Amino acid sequence: MPTYEYLCEGCAHRYEKREGFDAPARQKCPSCGKRANRVLHAPPIVFKGGGFYKTDSRGTSSASADSGPSPAPAETKPAEAKPAAAAKDSGSTEAAAAG
Repeated sequence: MPTYEYLCEGCAHRYEKREGFDAPARQKCPSCGKRANRVLHAPPIVFKGGGFYKTDSRGTSSASADSGPSPAPAETKPAEAKPAAAAKDSGSTEAAAAG
């Protein structure tokens, strides 16, 4: 159940009350008994991610161009990709050449 905030018209007393969605917007003030109205607040907005306009209103090409320099991708060398196979092949050729 949501918590609503009320403001009394007579004594300006502010209070919160936990009620269901179907509760009336006008209540009786607990301190003076006059009419209290529900106070409306703007909902909180939370922006997450790299930026609202970068992800929602631009295409991928302009978003990547405006984001600044990107880090270089990691390069893999063919010899580093298969170190175990390269070591076995070089060891057997050296043994054959020495023997």
